[in-house]
This record gives sequence, C-alpha cells and structure tokens, in this order.
Amino acid sequence: MLTTLAACDSTRDGTRGNPPSTALQRAYDRATDAPKTSADGTGNNPSGTAAGRALDRAAGTDVSGAYPAQRDGTPANPPGTAAERAYDRATGSNTSGAYPRNR
Repeated sequence: MLTTLAACDSTRDGTRGNPPSTALQRAYDRATDAPKTSADGTGNNPSGTAAGRALDRAAGTDVSGAYPAQRDGTPANPPGTAAERAYDRATGSNTSGAYPRNR
C-alpha cells in the first residue's frame, strides 16, 4: 500500500519532503558508497525512468523527457508517426500534421 501511495505523490523529486531520487536508489547509493543520485532530470540522473528511457531509445520518442531531439515535430522527427506520414503521402492528406500543404 505504501508503494501505491508513493506512486500517487505528485511532489517533484528533490523538493522539500521528497529527497532526490527514489528510496531504493538512495539505499543503493549508501550501500555501494556511490555518489548520491541527483533529482530527476539533473546531474547524474536523466529525466524519466530507466524503462521510459529504454522505450524512448527503442521507439525514437521522448516520453521520458530525456531525449528532446527525438520530440515530435523536430527536424529529426517530423510530426506524426511513420505510419501516419506514409498514409498522408499515399492519400495526399495531412492527418499526421507533417504535410500542411495537403488538405
């Protein structure tokens, strides 16, 4: 139940009442004498969870916030999904948002 309550807490990581990182990560840092893991998105702790970052690397997305260059609508990643853009090219539509000249 405690885990469920912790998951619902919206207090930003590293703010008063919520020390940087997770309790498990802090315990690991103490046990291994590793440098303290900083707050999410800073220092040695990139944005998102390891699972979220792995998803982003595999899918080319930025769900975790750790890969802003992969955000939708950047030069490296135009709006929509590859499937939506393929549909737009085939039908002359703009469902993805990548082809504003198409109506």
